[in-house]
Amino acid sequence: MRVFGIDPGSERTGYGCVETDGSRHSIVVCGAISSPAQTSFPDKLHRIHSQLTLILAECRPTCVAIEDVFFSVNARSALKLGHARGVAMLAAVEAGVPVFEYTPAEIKRAVVGYGRAEKAQVQHMIKLLLGLVEAPQPHDAADALAVAICHVHTQPPSRGAVAAQTARSTATSWRNYKPART
Repeated sequence: MRVFGIDPGSERTGYGCVETDGSRHSIVVCGAISSPAQTSFPDKLHRIHSQLTLILAECRPTCVAIEDVFFSVNARSALKLGHARGVAMLAAVEAGVPVFEYTPAEIKRAVVGYGRAEKAQVQHMIKLLLGLVEAPQPHDAADALAVAICHVHTQPPSRGAVAAQTARSTATSWRNYKPART
């Protein structure tokens, strides 16, 4: 399964794609989409949409997971974030893949085990889970990978994964092991 994660933002939108069999994950691509500071807001939104459209076409994910809006004291920032989420969701829907939404606390709980984890903790766990030498930079890319891994960790296992787990748990010795037939 290939899951594409998006960490939306009006200044920088993180993206990351993960290939997984349910227990082992590998990175396909990650990065962030940003625009020069003097770019108008509508042009920033257009850039987010067009870049995500291209990347989704290249990655061909099974689904897209996106970070849900968190409540902010600053209404203006929350509205801009909502716009960025909207164009990101539009790109995913246009790609023809299902979209799943997760709150920041759900993402942190699924990846770190604690819903109030710090950004550095999330980056470190992404590095460990994906077997990377360095944590993905910028942090928006690591956050997007965390969204994708959150989706993987919260979905029920596939039938093939359940059969393989059952075969492993019933084998008492490697001599008795027989791989599951799917």
